[in-house]
Amino acid sequence: MDETDRPELGSPHRRLKLDTLVRLRWLAIAGQTAALVVVHFYLAYPLPLSYCAALVAASAWLNIFLKVRSPQSQRLSERYAALQLAYDLMQLGGLLYLTGGLGNPFVFLLLAPVMVSAAGLSARNTLYLGLLAAVIATLIATFHLPLPWPEGQTFRLPPVYAIGLWIALVCSLAFMSIYAFRVAEEARQLSDALTASELVLAREQHLHALDGLAAAAAHELGTPLATVYLSAKELVRDLADEKNPLSAETLKEELALILSQAERCREILSKLSSLSDDRDQHFRGEKLSHMIDQVVEPARAYGARIRIDIQGEGDEPMARRNPAMYYGLGNLLENAVDFADTTVTVSARWTGTQVLLEISDDGQGFSPDVMARLGEPYVTARGARDGRPGQGQTGGGLGLGFFIAKTLLERTGADLRLRNRPPPERGAVVRIAWPRDGRSPWHLGASANDAGATRPPDLPAGETHL
Repeated sequence: MDETDRPELGSPHRRLKLDTLVRLRWLAIAGQTAALVVVHFYLAYPLPLSYCAALVAASAWLNIFLKVRSPQSQRLSERYAALQLAYDLMQLGGLLYLTGGLGNPFVFLLLAPVMVSAAGLSARNTLYLGLLAAVIATLIATFHLPLPWPEGQTFRLPPVYAIGLWIALVCSLAFMSIYAFRVAEEARQLSDALTASELVLAREQHLHALDGLAAAAAHELGTPLATVYLSAKELVRDLADEKNPLSAETLKEELALILSQAERCREILSKLSSLSDDRDQHFRGEKLSHMIDQVVEPARAYGARIRIDIQGEGDEPMARRNPAMYYGLGNLLENAVDFADTTVTVSARWTGTQVLLEISDDGQGFSPDVMARLGEPYVTARGARDGRPGQGQTGGGLGLGFFIAKTLLERTGADLRLRNRPPPERGAVVRIAWPRDGRSPWHLGASANDAGATRPPDLPAGETHL
């Protein structure tokens, strides 16, 4: 497998969904609040309630801020996810410091953020979080406020027992994080292996097609090679005949025939070589406008008018043909056509650092109450129309198909965002952006011969430029 094909294998990053961390944090907030209420009000044990409540409130405000700022279906970068898990560790460490340190029976909850990292992040980030958890355990073993206990009594762990508890906690961190990481890593390796198998099968199909072309090329080469052979043989015979010397005109005609047949042989061989390397139909670069034409073509008969607007800075970007991009964009376009009143607009823009594609319609737009859940399977994002399922229902609109399309596009490095057009305009807008770096499918540049027009001269009926 070529180096250029490797970025397409699996997902280059392990990216947790923001909604996963937010939900886990809400669960932790609920548990912490319940524990504080029971200890302070039911058991009537003294504890620094205001400081504990401040730490719990800080996590709640963080969740609210994340929900307002970002869509819950957003995939986080490894660094951002690790920072959030590190915050959860420090917040829990602060609560344990205020409520007895290692003597608190909830101390083993320090394992939770590390387990989440082991299942979803890299070994390096898991190691860093494990070390942070070990440091927190060490600090609260030495420095902590007394464990909440009946007034007038003090609970103290025997030193030997405290040391044993610390060792058990650290060993549990190491063993369980390694175990969880290995299980998750095997699942990721299996997924990558399946993706690699798909690429190998595609390559085998390519080689099978190459065999057929080779046989056809051998057949086609027979005629011009026979002509070259006969012409050369006649020239040799006539040049050897001293009684009938060749005229300059006859010699010129014979040489011209040989040259024309040699050119024909070269053309036939060029067809064969075009399938013998990475410039074949499956792997060679194609322009953005050509990809859009291929995606739009199946949707032309669905009834809505499709408008196309393509412009950018510099040469038009090119990418290797990627079936995942075709399927994902085609699914989004079909949804736009399905919910449009009259017109769907496909806009493409590019700069030296980004390729941006927007698919918009003039329909009713996305339902605001489910927009944060878009990207999850079986979630429909449009209002009811013409008997289609309405908001919050399953089985229609932007459900499983949108989930698959979003997943496939994100595997190519795309960032997918959704919004409704601002009033008085109506309709939904799907924005897909790719960075133009080494991992992006759009890092290829256009050739010098392709730097001209960005659209074919003839447009199908029903399509116009903006």
